[in-house]
Amino acid sequence: MEGRKQKNSTFQIKLPIFLTAGLAVGILIGAIIAEPSSSERQLVDGYSKFREVLTYINEYYVDEVDTDSLVEDAIVHMLSKLDPHSVYIPAKDKISANEDLKGNFDGIGIEFNIFNDTITVIDPLLGGPSERAGLHPGDKIIAVDTLTVAGVGFTNRDVVRYLKGPKGSMVKLTVLRRGQEELLTFEIQRDRIPQFSVEVSYMIDETVGYVKINRFSATTYEEFKSAVEKLNNKGMQKLIIDLQGNPGGYMNHAINIVDELLPGDGNILFTKGKRENANDRYDARRKGELEDSKVIVLVNEGSASASEIVSGALQDNDRALIVGRRTYGKGLVQEAFDLNDNSELRLTISRYYTPSGRSIQKPYDINGDYRGDINERYNHGEFFHADSIKFNDSLKYTTAGGRTVYGGGGIMPDYFVPLDTSLNSTYLNELFYKNVIQEYTFNYGESHKKELEDMGYDNYFATFKVSDPMINSLISMGKLHDIKPNYKDLYEHKDLFKIHIKAQIARKIWNSDGFYPIYNETNEILQQALKLLDRTEELDRL
Repeated sequence: MEGRKQKNSTFQIKLPIFLTAGLAVGILIGAIIAEPSSSERQLVDGYSKFREVLTYINEYYVDEVDTDSLVEDAIVHMLSKLDPHSVYIPAKDKISANEDLKGNFDGIGIEFNIFNDTITVIDPLLGGPSERAGLHPGDKIIAVDTLTVAGVGFTNRDVVRYLKGPKGSMVKLTVLRRGQEELLTFEIQRDRIPQFSVEVSYMIDETVGYVKINRFSATTYEEFKSAVEKLNNKGMQKLIIDLQGNPGGYMNHAINIVDELLPGDGNILFTKGKRENANDRYDARRKGELEDSKVIVLVNEGSASASEIVSGALQDNDRALIVGRRTYGKGLVQEAFDLNDNSELRLTISRYYTPSGRSIQKPYDINGDYRGDINERYNHGEFFHADSIKFNDSLKYTTAGGRTVYGGGGIMPDYFVPLDTSLNSTYLNELFYKNVIQEYTFNYGESHKKELEDMGYDNYFATFKVSDPMINSLISMGKLHDIKPNYKDLYEHKDLFKIHIKAQIARKIWNSDGFYPIYNETNEILQQALKLLDRTEELDRL
């Protein structure tokens, strides 16, 4: 999925049939066609063997078998022998697997949560079907069509399953609204719902702008451009791009964003693969809006693929400071191929290389625990001490300005920021896990909505204090959910509790624009980056 090209073909699936037919014709006309290569013969032999085995199973096996299931299992096993990112997606899973990258989905357009085994509308999306139909924040969904959904153990996955559907289709919701005795019924026509990959953008101070990108979808570049235009109009001179936890996505959107930042015609990346069209070079081509801005990029162990393309290109060109922790280490490019039954094959077709020539793909072994590498990094102390990371001198490369960088497993930041364990509270985590923080702050926001809106966000940000009675109410609600108070933990992390409560209340009233400026007080990588903004001038000298 990550770093893949937007291109589909069914040629690969038909290839064995074409080759077989071609060989037969060659024999009939006296073998005037060139002798097939060794790899072509292996392909034909393998295809014939698989078809032969499947035929014997279908005709002779003692029990009835699901041959479709056998074929799909064989495909999955075959791909597992290649690399960790070549995958098969059955037709039934294809839509949901692609929704995050499409930038939209079909549904009714609500933000929801499940409180006390009841689906609660947090917010109908502005201009969406649910808002047009008249749903309100706080509405409790009792039934979907004729199916009762309250008090029956519905999960988030169940909610998505029943509320999503094709554009134009209808769904009936039965709703309990606060202050009304009778249930309300809403007929809602599903529509296209946008998903935003630029989660938030705002000015940290008079000159520093902040943009958080949570993935690289089909709309990311346009969203980024819009966010930058808004920040430029507010006087932005320095930009912080937050790619922490961004798993990647479409490669071309990462390239376009780098092009906005990189002056001249500098290289962004190049790729190498088996086929000629997999060997590409991508350079800066346009005059970008941000070529003169000071830039810092925030990364961590969850930043992968397209995120690493951005950070690697900017680092190798000495264009931005990379701040945080070593990135995931995915340097492979996938292409999506639609198969005849509407399933999808995502096949690794090339490796990509940063401008200095380094591959940042971490080692993989089909018998190893590839994704468990992050846990291994934590266990041997990499999250806390930069010197615990050992680099192979044979993978040493040089940036355009002469700085040393390394390949072989992620992007090592220019400035390492250790994981701050003081920002982790077991008691707070349990309150989040059981939805108590979310329910308490939602209820508080609902009951104080007018006074909070009248206060205005700037005043709220500057003056609102989470009181001890508020924390006591949270503790009491936790008890109702069988969470035993941990007063020692609370005492040690009280400021952290207050930040999260204040941020969640702000989300209820002002959405992400209100949430992130407060929540980011716990973002240790961002807080360190703010102290390093002047260091970007060192790159100018390079």
